[in-house]
Amino acid sequence: MQHIHILMVDDHPIIIEGYQNTLMSTKKENQILRIDTANDCDTANQLLQRAANEKPYDICFFDISLPSSSDGKLTSGEDLATLTRDIMPNAKIVILTMFDESYRVHSIIKDINPDGFLIKSDLTSSELAEAFQHIMSSPPYYSSTVSNFIKKTVTTDIYVDDVNRKILHLLSQGVRTVTLREHINLSLSAIEKRKKQLKLLFSVEDGKDETLIENARKKGFI
Repeated sequence: MQHIHILMVDDHPIIIEGYQNTLMSTKKENQILRIDTANDCDTANQLLQRAANEKPYDICFFDISLPSSSDGKLTSGEDLATLTRDIMPNAKIVILTMFDESYRVHSIIKDINPDGFLIKSDLTSSELAEAFQHIMSSPPYYSSTVSNFIKKTVTTDIYVDDVNRKILHLLSQGVRTVTLREHINLSLSAIEKRKKQLKLLFSVEDGKDETLIENARKKGFI
């Protein structure tokens, strides 16, 4: 028998209940699932610390948006995933989120490199069941939205580093150039220089930020 120790973290109990029911009803005959659940960073941290000292998790499901820990050190599922990598390096990490912006997807892949990455709007019970078995045997597994973002940026010949990608993301959110310094540790002149480079990369002939955003979105960078 294959005993699988699972942690599920989401701030909506009904969502966790749905995940649990799906996995329990679709597991293989030789699989025994033990599922722990948490709705916030504090509870998840306690479960992770206990598991690290007793029986490590085989797979952890983390929602990105979660209530922060009481000490403010853990503020999201990303923080919990990073913690898990440190104290439980063999555990498989699955990110489930409503965020479907290209910048967020790529930053999560870069920072966490999850074994599974599922956008909730893509998710059905059958896909969750398929993803679980796939991740347990041969990760990674990415849902369709994540895969499409990756395909777009892999097939394009445009290279955009993390800082430029963040500039594009912030501009798309309506942040004005003069206030980008509040979000990026660069001088205004350095930011302006990067914007000019981006407009050249994305063939922005009219010089407008709106056109830059539109062209970057078509290429999958936003």
